Amino acid sequence: MRQSREEEFAAFFDAASPRLLSVAWLLTGQQQAAEDLAQEALARTYARWGTVRTGNPMAFARRVLANLHTDRWRKHRREVLTEETPEVGRMHDPRTVDLVRALRTLAPRERECVVLRHYLDLSEKQTAETLGIGVGSVKSYTMHGLRGLRAQLSEGEQTRV
Repeated sequence: MRQSREEEFAAFFDAASPRLLSVAWLLTGQQQAAEDLAQEALARTYARWGTVRTGNPMAFARRVLANLHTDRWRKHRREVLTEETPEVGRMHDPRTVDLVRALRTLAPRERECVVLRHYLDLSEKQTAETLGIGVGSVKSYTMHGLRGLRAQLSEGEQTRV
């Protein structure tokens, strides 16, 4: 019995790790922080695997990831973010680097809503459940986040021309 649960989690781990790491990277904008966040989310999912495996383990892992990210930015609000790109970029497309830089300028909750809604393609309700906030808040944060992204990205294109 224990062996089959271990095998189930191993299969889940293999399937979920790349997606969780990508989401974590978009949320943090830093490779090392993203790896730590994804690893911690998977460890906590494993700890609850007995109850989580019968439901939607990916939704549970996403929620843990989002909560961990929220806890980190609340804890480290006074840190100053820099404009440096990650040491080892997962994607080398300049548009992706511009997007990550623009995401860094958003407030943490706006960034979470934009990433969950538009990168993971979650509904407003799913995003609200993942973040533990109301649907109206998701709409507001997403609207303000997209407005900020548009301003940042259009400003970047104007300076290139």
